[in-house]
Amino acid sequence: MRFVLPGLICCLSTLAAAQLKLPSLSSEAKVVQTAGLTTITVDYSSPAVKGRKIFGGLVPLDKVWRAGANHSTVVTFSQPVVVGGKDVAAGTYGFLAIPGATSWTLILSSQVDLWGSDGYKPEHDVARVTPQPIANRERLVYLVTNFDNAAANIDLEWEKVRVTLPVKLKTAEQAVAAIKALDAQGPQYTQAARYYLEEKDYANTVVYADKALAAQETWLALWVKAQGLAGQKKFKEALPLAEKAQTLGQQNPERFFFAADVKKALTDWKGK
Repeated sequence: MRFVLPGLICCLSTLAAAQLKLPSLSSEAKVVQTAGLTTITVDYSSPAVKGRKIFGGLVPLDKVWRAGANHSTVVTFSQPVVVGGKDVAAGTYGFLAIPGATSWTLILSSQVDLWGSDGYKPEHDVARVTPQPIANRERLVYLVTNFDNAAANIDLEWEKVRVTLPVKLKTAEQAVAAIKALDAQGPQYTQAARYYLEEKDYANTVVYADKALAAQETWLALWVKAQGLAGQKKFKEALPLAEKAQTLGQQNPERFFFAADVKKALTDWKGK
């Protein structure tokens, strides 16, 4: 009769359950970038060239391609955007492509759980773009480039090709909606005024700076209002506000982080 110790059974079971981990042939990758108020995330698998001809070889032309390896590439937008002239709701989308000799079709699909390109439906095509030549890129990579509050590009680069999906953002209308929903809090009104100042909407800069000052007079709200007035060429009205901002700011110099800008404005605005 043979006996097996319980501890040995446990050890053998653990070994049997252990999984072998090795580097993936197409490693998992993710790029995350916030542009304006929208966070763009691309999840994909990154295959390598390995000396092969990619487009027109490993990846056939004029056929739907998963735009990566393994599972389909997926793109997530945290806010509504516009792609290919179409409104795209916030959410996650499958990203596929049809490579061509002179142009590519890029696809956003509501189907996010495809394996490869199986199940592709042409009604989800969103953009036709021209590929651009680049220096050799051994591994497929996605980048979010040329982004600002108004737009961003999602670039796919592999082998010697770059294709770009332009995305239009709705930052302005989203920001305005958030500002209109504000509670009566001075610091938030100051933030709103600074947003309009950055957008060179000087009239609204003054409107929201006044709301901030009605709640609490701070050097920052005074300074923002002064800049809004200066933007409208109302330097005589702006100057005393900048002077008062300087006086208040100097009471707490460690937090007077626009001290040099205020000092310069006081010199520049005199006599205008």
